[in-house]
Amino acid sequence: SRPSASQQSVSYRQSLPATKQFLEEINKWTSQHGVSPLSWDVAVKFLMARKFDVLRAIELFHSYRETRLREGIVKLQPHEEPLRSELLSGKFTVLGVRDPSGASIALYTAKLHQPSKTGNHVVLQALFYLLDRAVESFETQRNGLVFIYDMAGSNYTNFELDLSKKILNLLKGAFPARLKKVLIVGAPVWFRVPYNLLSLLLKEKLRERVQMVKMSDLRQHLPRDCLPEHLGGCLPLDVHSWNLQLLSEQNGRVDPVDELVGIPLENTSIHVPGPEAMGLAELMAHLNRAQRSGIYLEYEELRREQPPGTFTCALAAHNQERNRYGDVLCLDQTRVRLKRSDYINASFMDGYKQKNAYVGTQGPLEKTYGDFWRMVWEQSVLVIVMTTRTDEGGRRKCGQYWPKEEGGQEVYGHIAVVNHRVDKQAHYNQTTLELHNTETFEQRQVTHFQFLSWPDYGVPSSALSLIDFLGAVKHQQQWAVQAFGSQWRGHPLGPPMVVHCSAGIGRTGTFCALDICLSELQDVGTLNICQTVRRMRAQRAFSIQTPEQYYFCHTAILEHAQRQGLLSANQ
Repeated sequence: SRPSASQQSVSYRQSLPATKQFLEEINKWTSQHGVSPLSWDVAVKFLMARKFDVLRAIELFHSYRETRLREGIVKLQPHEEPLRSELLSGKFTVLGVRDPSGASIALYTAKLHQPSKTGNHVVLQALFYLLDRAVESFETQRNGLVFIYDMAGSNYTNFELDLSKKILNLLKGAFPARLKKVLIVGAPVWFRVPYNLLSLLLKEKLRERVQMVKMSDLRQHLPRDCLPEHLGGCLPLDVHSWNLQLLSEQNGRVDPVDELVGIPLENTSIHVPGPEAMGLAELMAHLNRAQRSGIYLEYEELRREQPPGTFTCALAAHNQERNRYGDVLCLDQTRVRLKRSDYINASFMDGYKQKNAYVGTQGPLEKTYGDFWRMVWEQSVLVIVMTTRTDEGGRRKCGQYWPKEEGGQEVYGHIAVVNHRVDKQAHYNQTTLELHNTETFEQRQVTHFQFLSWPDYGVPSSALSLIDFLGAVKHQQQWAVQAFGSQWRGHPLGPPMVVHCSAGIGRTGTFCALDICLSELQDVGTLNICQTVRRMRAQRAFSIQTPEQYYFCHTAILEHAQRQGLLSANQ
């Protein structure tokens, strides 16, 4: 409900000096990071959640922003899957009544959660979306929120300790609403140990607000007319009505949640956990059931899907000589644009919860060396991953676009490249390069990785050697981002890594797919290879070139899981 005129007047008078101070501080930050300034109404929301204590409200704003960035919850699309299904699942809703103090009552029904089918990411998306809509109400902003965690009828398979931690962390200090209390209702006996673990995580002040309550005692905390019938109240519960109403109201409007985030939208990513994600045991069962022939057929279905975009720029007569292969083109919608000559056969590709984590590109031609290094400079690239040799089977697969020998120097366009050091490993070379921009007199360090054990159109003889190589690449990227320091203000995982083979689709796609899937597996314990490849091909067309490469993704992940002890050898 909207506040009355008198309520608005009181709120305005109360908020005036605090809101001015809050906006002055926060909008210094937004201007430095190139995001939209916060509006007055949004500022008041954070201040009301902290009783107009400006310093605590500023702390809350940054906790909220960092939580959303960490969980990859940046631009919510409630009408798109998998979020729409999660919103309509009945797992979470806000009741149509308030408690006697005027607080909103949110209800989470644990028995409806199936971790094997829905990743934590989607659950948190739904929580953020529905809570954001709930606190649009002035009454909720002023009087706070009561959260009922309904465990009645749930069993151990419905419970995830990590998800529960994230929900409590969200409620206790990363959401612009005052949390009055959390009532854990109908908790089974097995929940005592997890509850003790959760309690240790909570500050004493919040611990007092979190209580385990027997179903029969719930009415001591909330009157019957505030409780649904299945919790001993007299309120008919239609779990879909409020959620459906919000979805219908959402049509055609811009969700204010995007303004609250204070994060540029380029941090969003298509690679997030989806409803069809598999655990490792499910992946193993799928592979055993389908066998190699079934996985090949699955790839064939993906291969037949047409790219969702156009190739106008790549097909332009003046650009065709810059394509290594006439039938391997980059989509207009995702291509990398150079500041001067504009065209290069390279595509931005998302990583796991990271927009533009990679630039997938072809092996540079002699005539495109300058374009390649200009792209590396313009995109602030710190790591280059090469998954081919320059020559294979008597054919040139990629130009020698960097000085190969230690101490070597070459100039490509306006970028001078110096080879400082070459470290030779069993399956790859790691070369430290120093780049000098001859126009701006700036310099930068870039690490070049070349994997040597991967035949064209084939797969590596050792899956684990490639995964170890991937680990070395990611470790170097992490180190380089830290060394880059304040010069980098984008995604915390850093600027895009350039990944290429010869055409920039087969081995390049396989490398990126493994990185995405293994990152998701590490984060939430699930993955979906088919979905990952489909989404990847929507950005770098034709990524993963053969059914053998697609099958290799499955077996490599399982080999890695067995080595890590995540899956026993006899499963």
